[in-house]
Formats: sequence, C-alpha cells, structure tokens
Amino acid sequence: MHIEPGIVHGAKMALSYGTAVVSFGIAFKLAVDSIKNSGLFPLIVKSIMASILVFMFFEVFPHQAVGVSEVHLILASTLFLIFGLAATSLALAIGLLVQGLLFSQFDLPQYGMNVTTLLMPLFVMSFVASKVIPANIAYKDIKYSDALKLSFVYQGGIVTWVAFWALYGQGFGYENLSSVLSFSIAYMSVILIEPLINLALLSGAKTLHILQNSPFVNNRLFNTAK
Repeated sequence: MHIEPGIVHGAKMALSYGTAVVSFGIAFKLAVDSIKNSGLFPLIVKSIMASILVFMFFEVFPHQAVGVSEVHLILASTLFLIFGLAATSLALAIGLLVQGLLFSQFDLPQYGMNVTTLLMPLFVMSFVASKVIPANIAYKDIKYSDALKLSFVYQGGIVTWVAFWALYGQGFGYENLSSVLSFSIAYMSVILIEPLINLALLSGAKTLHILQNSPFVNNRLFNTAK
C-alpha cells in the first residue's frame, strides 16, 4: 500500500507529517508498555522477525498498482495475532522505511502518509479485537468470523485512509473518484484471503507447544486473558 507520488503535494504534505508524529507517538507508548511488561530484548526480537515479514509482504509478495495506490497482502492482523500490537506497529513502520530506502526512494516523501495509513487501522483493529475476541479464548483458537472481523477493520481502515489522502490531495473530480473507487474495490478483495491465512497459521501454531510461554511471541497467542 503506497500513495502514488504527486497525489498530495506542496503545503498539504504538512498534514502527513502531523499524522505520522501521532502514529509514532502511539507506537512509542506501546513499545514502552511492552518493555515494562516483558523486557526490551523480546520486543526487539519480535520486531525484527515481524519487520522481515513486512518487508517480504511489501517487496516479495505479489502487488499491483490500482488507481491511487497499490494492492498488497500486508497481513497485519496475522502479525498482530502472533507478535502483538507493539512489535507489529514497529515492524510496519520499519519494514516500510527499509523498502523505501532500498527499493522505492520515490516513495520516501509519502512515508508520513503511508505509515499513518498502515498504523492507524492497526490501532483500531487492536481495540476491536479486545471487544470481539472473548478473554477466555487464546488467539490460536479464534473463529473464522473473528478473523474476518479483524481483517475487515484493518483493510477497511487502509481503504479509508487512502481515500482520504487522495480526496484531500486531488479533490472530488470524476477521474480521482474513479481511481479511488477502483483501488477500494481491488483492495477489499484482500479480506477474502487474509482470514484464511490467519486460521491456517494459527492452526499450525497449535502444534508448536514449545512457544506457549515464549517471550518471543504474543502471550495471548497461546494463553487467555483471564
């Protein structure tokens, strides 16, 4: 997911810097809380592993430019379930930055918009997860309906932010609206795939009992909140 260069430009770019600062502030607070709860080293390990996966999702997995942005299989809900919110938020920011520095320098001016678009839906998805997944259910045991809800919230958030940036930058002309609509339709198709990947990976995790009390995966992956 990348906002195409030129969609937002000039003085309007200032808003992207502001939203990025807010996103980083939330991620920093989550990281501090994670360090207090489980230590610095586990957070570093989880963030590195998740960052490698994020980079693969962006650069290796199939992706296609559609309308105002690109359609990626980001699998943020998968990372959230396995590594937790703090590590996933750091990984999305780091993975996006590394990709820009190494392969897509033309995307760096849009980094503030792109990182906001990735992180803000993640924070909302985490809140939704706390409401829809019962406290007495470990993440490895969630139902398809719950995985679908998480994917819908995250991917819907991506589409909402991309549409916002496009309309904010280019207005409500027919061509721009058409580009936003084509991206939205294409991107929401990810919702049909992501929950199935989540359940497949979580099913595999059930056999890895050695990780049940590991600090290098999300504690909620194997344990309930109660």
